[in-house]
Amino acid sequence: MRKITTREKEILDMISKGFSTMEIASALFISNNTVKTHRKNMMLKLEANNSAVMVRKGFEYGLIQIVPKRVSRYGMLSIAS
Repeated sequence: MRKITTREKEILDMISKGFSTMEIASALFISNNTVKTHRKNMMLKLEANNSAVMVRKGFEYGLIQIVPKRVSRYGMLSIAS
């Protein structure tokens, strides 16, 4: 696997949390096209044919992780965003 940059990891993490291209671009002060380019590059580097596989491989390779936010009073786990 080719090296994933810090910015790509940041975008991969946001994708895994359900952010849209527009939301990622706005949060990181970059264009939608830049987000799409980073996604395309990560898919090539991770040999993924879609975003779901890209995110799964990101978890498998330790590039991103689920960080529990808290357990609610109902025993449900909330995921940090």
